[in-house]
Amino acid sequence: MLKHRGFPGRLSGTDYQFTIRRANPKGVTPLTRRERFRDRKPADKRADAAFMEALWAHFGDQPFERGNLDAGRLSWLFGREVIPAEDPFYPASYDAMLVIDVDAARASFPDVIDGTG
Repeated sequence: MLKHRGFPGRLSGTDYQFTIRRANPKGVTPLTRRERFRDRKPADKRADAAFMEALWAHFGDQPFERGNLDAGRLSWLFGREVIPAEDPFYPASYDAMLVIDVDAARASFPDVIDGTG
């Protein structure tokens, strides 16, 4: 499992985790698309924006390996702002390649992608 050095481990001052320390001994948690409803807590929305900002700062529009990125946090963006970068795609692999869909990310997080955040 690739560890993304320099990537923030969590949202500062919270328990919102961005990375994992070690591989899950019971198996890789698969990425799934989680639905973001309008009534989500403001803290959850801030965590999504901060995670997207970290992804954008670290990888930009280039493909990246899932590695030690937290599956739960990634799943809130998966299928919309973060999409598979390979075909076939294996959602239960630490080696899975992903990429930011810049247009979708800009629509959801304009302050992050346009650099005004």
